[in-house]
Amino acid sequence: MRKSLLAVVMVLMLSLTLSTASHSKDPVIRIGINAPITGDIPKVGEGTKFAANMWLEDIKAAGGLKVGGKTYRVELVIEDNESKAESAVKAATKMITVDEVLAIVGPQSSKQAVPAGEVANNYKTPMISPWSTNPDTTKDRPFVFRACFLDPFQGPVVANFIKDEFGYKKAAVLYDVASDYPKGIAQFFKASWEKLNGPGSVVAFESFTTKDTDFSAQLTKITNSGAEVLFTPQYYNEVALIVQQAHQLGWKKPIIGSDSWGSAETVKLCGKDCYGLFFSTHYAAAGAKGSTRDFIDRYTRKHGYVPDDVAALTWDAMHIVQKAIQDSGKLSGDLKKDRQSIRNAMAKIQEFDGITGKMTFTEEGDPIKCAVIVKISDKGEFEFYKSVCP
Repeated sequence: MRKSLLAVVMVLMLSLTLSTASHSKDPVIRIGINAPITGDIPKVGEGTKFAANMWLEDIKAAGGLKVGGKTYRVELVIEDNESKAESAVKAATKMITVDEVLAIVGPQSSKQAVPAGEVANNYKTPMISPWSTNPDTTKDRPFVFRACFLDPFQGPVVANFIKDEFGYKKAAVLYDVASDYPKGIAQFFKASWEKLNGPGSVVAFESFTTKDTDFSAQLTKITNSGAEVLFTPQYYNEVALIVQQAHQLGWKKPIIGSDSWGSAETVKLCGKDCYGLFFSTHYAAAGAKGSTRDFIDRYTRKHGYVPDDVAALTWDAMHIVQKAIQDSGKLSGDLKKDRQSIRNAMAKIQEFDGITGKMTFTEEGDPIKCAVIVKISDKGEFEFYKSVCP
């Protein structure tokens, strides 16, 4: 009898302990961050992580995230995709199936965002890439969004800018054929340029492979081609090498870039060789005002350098996810239903006023927004030059 009574008491105590633990445990929202912390472009991962953590600081300062009258604690699950497609896929799969994130921000680069987007869409988990401009990132994927403009828009923006600004008729292109982003935008630029100037007006269309560091053969062909301008849509770690080697070979004409030039490391690595050059991007730090200025100043004070477009776009992407979660009305606790509700709310966002500009999402998950042409000043600053809108 005594043993039986003891067993009953122990069961009751265990039940009470579990009940108390369950009621005292704060409801949690987990947001996944799929970023290149290591690999070829670690500065991109750094900006992603810094901006996401700044957003989290604000959520914590507010006491949590309020959704439908209930306050939730928020956690970030940050995974390193190592700048590799296969690692981005593994990171997305883990965050969705093991960590049970409600939504994912990233990857940034198209090479990782395209395959990771397939995973997110298959698992019906909302994903937003802050920086991936390749159309395939969101194509036929209702659960995948982006916070940036697309290459079919950026290609013509650059082609028209060069034509209007310089009046040139012959262009050259140098791009990484093994990477989705530069390969895609190079093709869109070529099509736009030849539409403006006629077939054959891209007089040199040269390629290389990821991790190449010697571009002398391609640049020699470009220099001898009669091209009046060089367009190279490469990442910061390659821009400096290409520009410096071009100048060493005697190239004195303009070199134009794309949004992948927007890293703080571009000028640090390139130096005066990049002064006076132009590139298309998502925002300009120099001369920024309002909430954009506030973000720049706060980021600079905290991390010691001016945030690049990746950081700014990540900041916008975090707030887009936040808005979608809150606009969903409430969270049921059923992860599958809640992911669907957030996806639906994100698709309905109209006139979101981000620090990289206003945006409204299309049915494909792409924002309608403007591009910015930036000039690298003689102080190495990214100065606003002009805005180009759809």
